[in-house]
Amino acid sequence: MYKLSFLFVCIIFCLLTSCVPMPQNVIDTKEHIEIYPDYEEVTIPINIAPLNFLIRDESVDAVAIKVKGSKDSLTLHFKGRQIVFPLRKWKQLMDNHPDDTLTISIITRKNNRWLQHPSFHWNTVSDKIDPYLSYRLIEPGYEVWNRLQIKERCIENFDEKTLADNKLLDGKCMNCHIYGNNQGNLSMFHLRGQNGGTILNRNGDIRKLSLKNNETISAAIYGNFHPNGRYGIFSTNIIIPGFHTTDNKRLEVYDTESDLVIVDFDKNEIITSPLTSDSLSLETFPVFSADGQWVYFCTAPAVALPDSIQHLRYSLCRIAFDASSRQWGNQVDTVWNASAENGSVCHPKTSPNGKYLLYTVADYGTFPIWHRETDLQLMNLDTGETNQLEKVNSNRSDTYHSWSSNSRWFAFASKRGDGQYGRVYFAYIDENGNAAKPFVLPQANPEHDDLNLKSYNIPELSISQVPFDANTLELLIQQTPSEPFN
Repeated sequence: MYKLSFLFVCIIFCLLTSCVPMPQNVIDTKEHIEIYPDYEEVTIPINIAPLNFLIRDESVDAVAIKVKGSKDSLTLHFKGRQIVFPLRKWKQLMDNHPDDTLTISIITRKNNRWLQHPSFHWNTVSDKIDPYLSYRLIEPGYEVWNRLQIKERCIENFDEKTLADNKLLDGKCMNCHIYGNNQGNLSMFHLRGQNGGTILNRNGDIRKLSLKNNETISAAIYGNFHPNGRYGIFSTNIIIPGFHTTDNKRLEVYDTESDLVIVDFDKNEIITSPLTSDSLSLETFPVFSADGQWVYFCTAPAVALPDSIQHLRYSLCRIAFDASSRQWGNQVDTVWNASAENGSVCHPKTSPNGKYLLYTVADYGTFPIWHRETDLQLMNLDTGETNQLEKVNSNRSDTYHSWSSNSRWFAFASKRGDGQYGRVYFAYIDENGNAAKPFVLPQANPEHDDLNLKSYNIPELSISQVPFDANTLELLIQQTPSEPFN
């Protein structure tokens, strides 16, 4: 499957560059040429796959492009409107220009005239992004599981493999896939329904777990790994969908009950705390700090639902955890106050270096993907200062984020563009916490996003590959009972 992606790029390149006319009598113009994806003035890692793009002007029938850095340049000619870089030449260009500014000049042929358009830039950085990205491909609707897959993509090229496919699993829902320490050998996701369970991949040992006992509200849902890999932190929730009739938000999902639990994967035990199991509060979206000494989570006072959904606002809190004694702390601290901020927070993610907390803010609730106002915010955990990430956010939902292992990049899902389909974007954070303009996941075919009718859900970055595929998983589900937890 990986070989087919590379073969596709080679075929497209050969077709586009055969019998390509050379620019003649070029006319300078100030006419801006629209490209998709919007790769203008973006910051990119030197290990990213080629930023192939499409000229949006349908009157263009040929293109010449020059990418110039401080050392050398690359000039290519194409028939048609697609710019597809040969992988070998692209990698050479990136390797030769770390921490550089590349100038991209485009000449197009329109109506038998060659036009030189204003140039733009790419800023390359030697801080590499983790090479593997996983995501769930799903239709952007409610309970449309006709074809639901979890995919893993190498973002240094266009290789992709299927980790899980519900066509092989009796159409079951698969969700909440996560990694520990950005490692492919520490990951999990939930498989719902009969013969389902939490699929834990730990050092190549794949287990099916029943993360529920008589004291929990439900099976485990939203979760995160402790840095030592022995523990997981989860919410247990009663989740209800709600539909808007007049609002463009379309769909809400809310909890009528929710608590937090810690799971010991070595002892098959569930550890609870009265401070995170309060029936008057709704606790959800827990994550460990980078050092494992804290649990960050979202909590809101229970309100009458669905009537008071717009008053459901979550604060960001934390509680200590001692891994050696398996003990929760005895105090909950508020990190981000919903009443003071007049918003609702969800999906906190701590950076691997322990410096930052990245989270999503909406007007209310915990299901931000249909809230146009949903934005990402970055908190400096040393100073408490927050960054509104103005260069990163859009006028559509921006959420479901994950960090790269070096804490210099994060991936997130955004509905910018058509407002319906989520796409994966990457954003760079410099040493001072300043964010650059994000760029969308490159594709071998630059028209892929126009033609793909699936949303990319929950993008997760990792250093290494997951050591199983959909066929391995099918056998596990069919043949292995779920391990009980006390």
